[in-house]
Amino acid sequence: MVIILFDTNAKQNLYPLTQARAVADIRYGIFSVKERWEVISGLPAYIQAEDYLAGLYEAAPEDEYLYIDASLKDEDDLRPQILSLQTGEVLRDDNGIIACRTNTLIETDILNKPGKYFTRFIEAENVARLQYPWQLFLWNEEQLRKDFLLLFARSTGQPLPATITTNQPENIIVEEGAVVEHCIINASTGPVYIGKNATIMEGAMLRGPIALCECATLKMGAKIYGASTIGPYCIAGGEIKNSILQSHSNKAHDGYLGDSVIGSWCNLGAGTSNSNIKNTAGAVNIFHKAYGINVNAGRKFGVIMGDYSRTAIHTSLNTGTIIGTCCNVFGEGLMPRIVEDFTWGAHQSSNYKFEKAMEHVNNWKELKGEKLSSAEISVLKYIFDRRL
Repeated sequence: MVIILFDTNAKQNLYPLTQARAVADIRYGIFSVKERWEVISGLPAYIQAEDYLAGLYEAAPEDEYLYIDASLKDEDDLRPQILSLQTGEVLRDDNGIIACRTNTLIETDILNKPGKYFTRFIEAENVARLQYPWQLFLWNEEQLRKDFLLLFARSTGQPLPATITTNQPENIIVEEGAVVEHCIINASTGPVYIGKNATIMEGAMLRGPIALCECATLKMGAKIYGASTIGPYCIAGGEIKNSILQSHSNKAHDGYLGDSVIGSWCNLGAGTSNSNIKNTAGAVNIFHKAYGINVNAGRKFGVIMGDYSRTAIHTSLNTGTIIGTCCNVFGEGLMPRIVEDFTWGAHQSSNYKFEKAMEHVNNWKELKGEKLSSAEISVLKYIFDRRL
């Protein structure tokens, strides 16, 4: 049996993080959604995405299939219900399918209307799902703690270096190949996970819960508060609190990043900082065409940045900022709270020419030893052509 993680019609509400990826590719806690289900189940997981994203993902082999809604919040009591489903059974709630088990591949439109295909239903209640992107940093502390327990039972890690200062070292996992030198790690406030071949340079200060994922780097003097996730191949420095960097992104210099989610292949220029609370300390209300309604996002909210976007040096980001996919953000003073996909500039914004955007994205990818694939270009062209 294999797992297939599918998106529902609610995927658009996770804009801009799901413009260039399926929900199962989103990382919070230590793992992406796909990685987490593979660890929990011991089964290989595949992603069933919209047609324009399909080229990014490997097709599932012939087998028996356990379909799971990728937007589900990881709940301990939900895991066994899903994994114990029998062929032909569907676990659902008022919002639709949670999971189902079949011996044939099923198209997404059937998963969104299961009554036309299935007859054996098991009802569930109070199942939480990702509805908006800022939930990722709101849920990150809880998920970091859960993911650490998953790994703690499986990972022996390597001994902590003698040159570092720690508090509650039993709450620290350092994977093979990680280089950790002359830093301070306080795990009394939550666990700290340091992934394979990650690097923590001298003088960095970490206060858990934190995940520094595979091949990520913390630069000298970095100040990282929980609950933060620095994704694979990211470079982080300055001050970061309660934030998530997906993968291959840079927040390498001084400046503040708080209560935020940064997509993949992003770069925050030196001195870029965000506000994460209004001067009135009031609720942060978000309106974007992708959500369709005005949403109260709570009192703490920094920035949500889509994949392949960048800021210039000393960029000042307002409370509750949404930056779309493939933007080059620069300008004087506070940036606008909404920056649409493929924007060049900010206050006097203009469209980013597609060919130039691809050239610049590829330049950034080459800095990390990669190239823009034809599948990625196809996805970005789709986003460019249907900008909101």
